[in-house]
Amino acid sequence: MAAPKDSKLIFAPAGTNTTFQADQYTKNSLSRHQLHPSPFTQFHTWFTHARTSGVHQPETVCFSTASLPSGSVSSRYVYLKELDARGFVIYSNWATSRKAEDVRSNPRASLAFWWSGVERQVRVEGRVERLSEEESQAYYDLRARGSRIGAWASEQSRVLREEEGGREVLERRVKEVEERFEGTEDIPVPPFWGGMRVVPEMVEFWQGRESRLHDRFQYSWDEEKGDWVIERLSP
Repeated sequence: MAAPKDSKLIFAPAGTNTTFQADQYTKNSLSRHQLHPSPFTQFHTWFTHARTSGVHQPETVCFSTASLPSGSVSSRYVYLKELDARGFVIYSNWATSRKAEDVRSNPRASLAFWWSGVERQVRVEGRVERLSEEESQAYYDLRARGSRIGAWASEQSRVLREEEGGREVLERRVKEVEERFEGTEDIPVPPFWGGMRVVPEMVEFWQGRESRLHDRFQYSWDEEKGDWVIERLSP
């Protein structure tokens, strides 16, 4: 079957030369009895399975924020760096990054993990809070030296104007920070850099199934009950 001849630049990209049908997901299923009462424990179980199943960098996550009052949404891929009893933690520049700008006007965010090898995804929605300097320093100390220097040097998301040198401006800043901390590994976390924790109010676990009839279960936090409510969603 030939592709329609119209203005579409991409059409049914999952298909082949003989069919436009998307791939079928057949590796697993998900039932209510398989779920732990806590979404944190359930996520840890799935994350561990993704790692042991050879999923490449399962910590990669799409982090989405929205600014107010415009409602303009922005997304980017980052690394999940921590999961604790309160939520999911990433790290960023709190002074200049777009995500930080959004969070200042609207302290809410969503996370979306996609693990192709096991045909699973997880969605998280909740409010954002900043980690303490002590918590951020504990992770910061684990970063490669170049990444710690880079956190100081980069005004994340700010324009590097070509007429002013473009990338050379960034590289000069890196050199200046290197000179500042020359001869020491005791580099403090920048005051404008640190952890963002998404405290979830909703977590969805999605298992791909055949014919797009996926298994979906949503954990919703019930403030009155002080507990999580688990419900199956239609695919």
